Amino acid sequence: MLVVGRFFLVLLLAPCLGAAAAPKAKKPTAGPPSEPNIILITLDTTRSDRMGFLGSDRGLTPNLDLLAKQSVVFARAYAQVPLTTPSHAALLTGTYPQFSHVEDLGAPLRPEIPYLPDLLNKHGYRTAAFIGSNILDPHSAAPGFQRGFDVYDANFHQRKSGEDRYKSVERRAEVVADHALAWIHEHQKSGPFFVWLHFYDAHDPYDPPEPFKSRYASALYDGEIAYTDSIVGSFVEVLRKHGLYQNAVIAIAADHGEAFGEHGEERHGMFLYDETIHVPLLLKLPANRLAGKRVEDRVALAEVAPTLLEAAGMATPATMQARSLFPLFEGQQAKNPKAGSQAGNDTTNDVTRDAAQLQSGDKAKQEERPIYSETNYAHRAFGWSELYSWRTGKYLYVEAPKRELYDQSADPEAAKNLAPAAKAVADTLDSQLTEFRGKTSSAQTEATKLDPSQAEKLRALGYLASDSAGAKSNEKAIVDPKDKIEVANKFHRALVDLEEDDYEDAVSNLREVVKLEPDMASAYLELGRALVHGAKYEEALPVLRTAAEKNPESGMAHYELGLALIKTGQWEAALPEMQAAVVCTPNSPQLHFYSGAVHLRLKQIPEATAEFENSLKIDPGHFLTNLKYGEMLFRTGDAEGALPKLLRAVKVDPTSAEGHTFLADVYQELGQTQNSSRERAKAAELKSQPPQ
Repeated sequence: MLVVGRFFLVLLLAPCLGAAAAPKAKKPTAGPPSEPNIILITLDTTRSDRMGFLGSDRGLTPNLDLLAKQSVVFARAYAQVPLTTPSHAALLTGTYPQFSHVEDLGAPLRPEIPYLPDLLNKHGYRTAAFIGSNILDPHSAAPGFQRGFDVYDANFHQRKSGEDRYKSVERRAEVVADHALAWIHEHQKSGPFFVWLHFYDAHDPYDPPEPFKSRYASALYDGEIAYTDSIVGSFVEVLRKHGLYQNAVIAIAADHGEAFGEHGEERHGMFLYDETIHVPLLLKLPANRLAGKRVEDRVALAEVAPTLLEAAGMATPATMQARSLFPLFEGQQAKNPKAGSQAGNDTTNDVTRDAAQLQSGDKAKQEERPIYSETNYAHRAFGWSELYSWRTGKYLYVEAPKRELYDQSADPEAAKNLAPAAKAVADTLDSQLTEFRGKTSSAQTEATKLDPSQAEKLRALGYLASDSAGAKSNEKAIVDPKDKIEVANKFHRALVDLEEDDYEDAVSNLREVVKLEPDMASAYLELGRALVHGAKYEEALPVLRTAAEKNPESGMAHYELGLALIKTGQWEAALPEMQAAVVCTPNSPQLHFYSGAVHLRLKQIPEATAEFENSLKIDPGHFLTNLKYGEMLFRTGDAEGALPKLLRAVKVDPTSAEGHTFLADVYQELGQTQNSSRERAKAAELKSQPPQ
């Protein structure tokens, strides 16, 4: 196991590496010895049918299979959302997406929502997260996720042309584990700790490192699973060698699965079938208690948070909607079941036998936990309908414009839709689902509005930005995503092409989408963006104008149109587009910056000043705003006002030669010649370095 050796090296070097991997956190009061260390490992985009401990014969997961023998295995665990950020939100908050409103990528985790790391941290746990991709970076798709963590290691940046994606938008599982082990070594004797490791490798593009790339050349996704399994095994082995395994609680779960053409879907996010919702889940308890226990009841990822709280000896807060899993594997009946756990049990006279049994069946069946899942990605990205699912008894029910009902005992692949022929059963399950949503929802907050930098980071991972659809509420129930799945697949292929700088194929795919969906605003937006990236600015202008006209509330459409106008030298025409973008997305520091930059170009200094100030009110550390604002103040004769702005700019980005040059000029103007010489030398050094 070569990788294990690498981890041992990291652990031996940890005293000098730990500070680089993560800043030293404050020392909380150490808890009593009975409080176990808790390690959570989440496996992004990992199908349950690839796990040996869940029946796979592919031989991909020997290390997870060994760990499963020492753990409680949940054979039927289900995600609440088939997208990384909202699925992790459900797992870590113990709440449902209709309550937390983290229903899509980029939605903020509000401070009043219960959050596992925050609760553990307040209980005396040291807390650290080591993240595998910017999909869970608080500065892009997961705002608020850093709450309660002493350390949140997720320093990603937008990939530059030719840059290694594993040093920009994501990192290998090996690097995540290295950072986590260094932190554990530094803090293992300072009281109980909670560590979360997020392994992103199984997400597309599938590109496992050697020897897995060659070994699984015909099935690269399987190679990613095998590679990730090897890292889990290496990580666990280091814990064993250093006495940290036996008494730890270790939970391992996937956030969602992956589709390979089942039901027409490529990837995930659109549908709620088992290929993307059924996930692996296991829980190793201290001293391997209940090792080998297998739970066949359905369970939800939302139930992981209260389970880990119980493992830590803590009470579940009243605002946490899900229940602990301990009663299931300890053979006890759950006390005080949460709202919705037995939703929809009123008997009616006009339903079929199955519908009546669903409503008033025997006690054992009533105690089994129904599972709720949802996705609004199709609506937020394309303007189509949201989907909701309800798994109970032998049935999977999907609420959609063309609703679906499957008997999973006879039809595990969900191939035969029974809804048209079993109306009474479908009606009953629909009623249960509606009642559950009603009991578990909270008031809707303001819709998430992504700024351009967030949207660009999501596109780099193959996701469409959320405000690009522009569907009206009365339209969303009309379009069933099942009828449009090939359009979504073409979108994904185009985004992959753009990320790989293949603009011709991206434009070709997006032109096909525009032909298929001539009323879809997002099709025009992404086509216009592709044309801009291909330097076809004049061709992009009418396309982006159409995008803005079809969805006037899309800040990104106005922003992209404004950029295209700037590229063609039309600064005056660009100004109203940037202003419209600000109106659509007023909390975006980047959009305020661009609006200010256009005002500055047009020599409208008071207006530029106001926009720069608005940007810094939202984000005092916004690099471009500090840089351009400082330059403007210097050039208009206010060197003293420029100094703090430029100092902040080079603090945020010390590698900016432009920032150091302006700072040298300001120091020169203020008579600080020594500081000026230092900054000018630094700028020259940076300019001489080859581009990375």
